[in-house]
Amino acid sequence: MIDLRFLRDNPDAVRASQRARGESESLVDELLAADERRRAAVAKADALRGEQKAVSNKVKAASKDERPALVTAARELAATVKAAEAEQAEADAVLREAHLAVPNVVEDGAPAGGEDDYVVIREVGAIPQLENPLDHLAIGEKLGAIDMERGSKVGGSRFFFLTGVGALLELALLNMAVAQAVEYGFTPMITPTLVKPEIMGGTGFLGAHADEIYRLEADDLYLVGTSEVALAGYHSDEIIDLSNGAKRYAGWSTCYRREAGSYGKDTRGIIRVHQFDKVEMFSYTTLDQAHDEHLRLLAWEEEMLAKVEIPYRVIDVAAGDLGSSAARKFDCEAWLPSQNRYLELTSTSNCTDFQSRRLNIRHRGASGRPEPVATLNGTLATTRWIVSILENHQQADGSVKVPAALRPFLGGRDVLAP
Repeated sequence: MIDLRFLRDNPDAVRASQRARGESESLVDELLAADERRRAAVAKADALRGEQKAVSNKVKAASKDERPALVTAARELAATVKAAEAEQAEADAVLREAHLAVPNVVEDGAPAGGEDDYVVIREVGAIPQLENPLDHLAIGEKLGAIDMERGSKVGGSRFFFLTGVGALLELALLNMAVAQAVEYGFTPMITPTLVKPEIMGGTGFLGAHADEIYRLEADDLYLVGTSEVALAGYHSDEIIDLSNGAKRYAGWSTCYRREAGSYGKDTRGIIRVHQFDKVEMFSYTTLDQAHDEHLRLLAWEEEMLAKVEIPYRVIDVAAGDLGSSAARKFDCEAWLPSQNRYLELTSTSNCTDFQSRRLNIRHRGASGRPEPVATLNGTLATTRWIVSILENHQQADGSVKVPAALRPFLGGRDVLAP
C-alpha cells in the first residue's frame, strides 16, 4: 500500500504515476475521499467516547435526584457511540479496499507506457554468429537433457523432465548462484512453496494477475511463483534491525505459474512452463537506501550473466508493465539465437514500502520510532537460463561448451556431448 501521508501531500504525483501506468486516476480520488471519510469517522467516534466518559463520571458523582436523568443520557449516548463505531468500522473497510486498489507510485525516471515501451539501457557481449542454430529443445534432446514428451505424459502440457546432464546443469547453475549470493553476504534460504492468502496478498500478487497463481482451495493456500513471496512474508508483523545495513536473503525454491494469459506463446521447450526452479535475491533495507540497493541487485544479476558468457541487454521496464508492487524494474534479457530475439532471464524490482505496509514490516528509524522498510527482489538464476546456455554455446558437432565459471559446479566438465 502507498503512504497515505504522501498521498495527502502529493496527490498530483500519485495521479501522474497512474497516468504513466495507463491506469485510472479516479482511484486516487476515491482513495482520498475514503481517507477523509475515515478520519472524520474516527474523530467523531473519539469525540463521542470522550463525551461518554465525561457523562459516566458525572453519573458516579451525581446526587440521587440527578442520577436518573444522567443514566438515561448515558444510555442514549452509548447507543450513539455504538453507531459511530459501526460507521468507523465501515469507513475502515472502504478505506482498505480503496487503498489496496492503488498500485505503488512509479519512481521518477521510469518510462511511461506499456509492455513495448521499455528503454534499452545497455547491450553487453557479442551476439554469436551461428549458421542454422538449433533451438534449446533440439539440443537438449540430443544431449539427453530435456524430455518434454514424458513431462507432458505425467503432468500435462508445459511440464518436462530434466534428465542426465540437464538435471546436472540446472543444479550447477543454481549452486553457482547460491555461492555468489553467499559471497556477497546473502543468507541462503530454502523456502516454503505454499503460502497463506495474507502473505500472497501482502506481496501484491492477488491483483490483476491473480489468475496466473495456483490455489489449493481445500487448504486455502497458494503455490508461489517466486520465493519472493515467502521471503517477503518471513518478517511479516516484525520490527527488524537494519542498524548494520540491509538484510539480504537468497531463496531457492520450486516455482509454479499457470501462464493463464500466454495463449500459446513459447509453447515449445522450457521457456514458458508451469514449474521451474529459481534462486531469488531479496533485500530489506531503509527507504533512503532502496534506490542504491536496486542498482546493487542489478549488478549482481549481471555478474551472473557474465559468468555464463551469454550476450544480453538491460531494459528499464515501462510503468504499465511493472505490476502493482514495483516502483521501478530492470530486466536482463539474453540473446536467443534460434529465434533471433532477446529473452528475459532476470528481473529486479524496487517495491519501496508497498509490500512492507501490507505485511507490517518495520524498523526503528533515527528517531527510534518504527518506520516501514523497503523490500527489493532480483532473479539470480532460473531453469530458463538453460535455454540461453544451450543455444549460445552450441557447437557445430552438436556438443555444448560449458562456460568456465560453471565448470567447477559440473564436476569439471568443459563440454556437454551427445
